[in-house]
Amino acid sequence: MSRSIRIGQIVPSSNTTMETEIPAIFQARQRQFPDEASFTFHSSRMRMKKVTKEELEAMDRDSLRCAAELADARVDVAGYACLVAIMSMGKGYHCESEARLTKVMREEGCNAPVITSAGALVNELKLAGVKSVSVVTPYVQVLTDLVVGYIRHEGIEVVDSIALCIADNLEVGRRSPSNLLSDVGRLNTKGVDAVVISACVQMPSLPAIPRVEDQLGLPVTSAAVCTARSMMRALQLRPVAPDAGYFLSEKNLVEGSLAKQAVGRA
Repeated sequence: MSRSIRIGQIVPSSNTTMETEIPAIFQARQRQFPDEASFTFHSSRMRMKKVTKEELEAMDRDSLRCAAELADARVDVAGYACLVAIMSMGKGYHCESEARLTKVMREEGCNAPVITSAGALVNELKLAGVKSVSVVTPYVQVLTDLVVGYIRHEGIEVVDSIALCIADNLEVGRRSPSNLLSDVGRLNTKGVDAVVISACVQMPSLPAIPRVEDQLGLPVTSAAVCTARSMMRALQLRPVAPDAGYFLSEKNLVEGSLAKQAVGRA
């Protein structure tokens, strides 16, 4: 009999993507491995409309309330679904945020592990043996620079980045994933181990990941895919799901096995 697992997410009030892409990844996994686990999805929201440092800081303070609400639902894992909110708070802040959210959940009687999308991105890149990346973000340049600096502080070289300069978070969520196919044409990917096609959990990218892998001949991932992978590992599930690219493929099951070579479609 399969496990019934509750996936909790702390999301910005204007985020419309993590409640589609994370369920899509887990439901695809459930179809592939129906005897292992089934999933339900539960969210609590923090107010945020514009992706500015001031709104991100105010929103982050509200995350503790969200953690308490998810604890009431006795979720099995909780994910903080805003990468730039964490990365704009200072280098290494994902560790502090995860500790604070975990403390609240324990005080409320919930033992769920807590994942931040910022921590998931850097951790899953490292576990895959990635030493260098190029990234695409929807953020304004100053926030993109913070994200690049944060990733570099974690020991991963950022060869190139694109800032799409979209401040309205709803507009970020409305962007077609297919636009990323042309965006990467402007990205320097020479010599990189992987491409982060969306260093943002609001910018839709999941349907584009296999297509961009075909286009570039490189492993391609996103903040959402890395969050799902971290959640699966925390739940002691094999981090595998179809149609999500190399990072959730069987090829990447051996952690640290990434080689600089063309991967083709995962």
